[in-house]
Amino acid sequence: MTQSPEANSSEPIFNVPPVVLATVAVLVLIHAIRAIALSSAADDWLVLTFAFIPARYSTDPFVSGLFPGGFGADLWTFFTYAFLHADLMHIGLNLAWLIPFGTALARRFGAWRYIAFMLVTAAAGALAQLIGSPGSQAPMIGASAAISGAMAASMRFMFQRNGPLDSWRHSDGATAEAYRVPAAPLLATLRDARFLLFLAVWIGLNVLFGFGTISFGEQGQQIAWQAHIGGFFAGLLLFAAFDPLVPRAQFDAGPSG
Repeated sequence: MTQSPEANSSEPIFNVPPVVLATVAVLVLIHAIRAIALSSAADDWLVLTFAFIPARYSTDPFVSGLFPGGFGADLWTFFTYAFLHADLMHIGLNLAWLIPFGTALARRFGAWRYIAFMLVTAAAGALAQLIGSPGSQAPMIGASAAISGAMAASMRFMFQRNGPLDSWRHSDGATAEAYRVPAAPLLATLRDARFLLFLAVWIGLNVLFGFGTISFGEQGQQIAWQAHIGGFFAGLLLFAAFDPLVPRAQFDAGPSG
């Protein structure tokens, strides 16, 4: 039995790009090793060495010296915290958001731009947490800030005419071309009612988590909402720097036939 070229050109919802599958595999593997192979003491050391801890940057040498890793950890924890998760619920929720939004981004950016973008938005989330909670000794872990950046970046093209969401509404699946439609300019995105509704709900949930109105996880872990917001707006603003495709404004200004 053969399929027509039109059927092959669609992108099934479960056709996840290899780079996103690799991201999932790395996150799951790290969590499994921590849960199965490490003692409690070894896991505590790993978290203190690779989680992002704002107090590490304290001007008080006694406070900053409490954490292992030295100067290297001052640098690498801006990224490595995103590879650690608190429990199965934490990693499960993050993967549930990563797969759809990471898939959309990887199809548009390609593997290497996707990786670079996720690392940059993770660092932006850590910076926002450092600014919002200076001196905090609570380790921050999780890929949520980077995933928030992927969400924001996806908003720049997901709602476009002939884009992924439009294609899903009018066909059996989004074609590869649907992920390459010219992106909306930033100001147009900020005026889009659909984006504003998504933003309001997303920020509202983060605020509820941040103030403890909604608990999270078995022990009600604290949500690093500042990092989520930092990653989100970094993704929104930095999208154009990573996007390999022609911006909407340039596309519209091009010569007509």
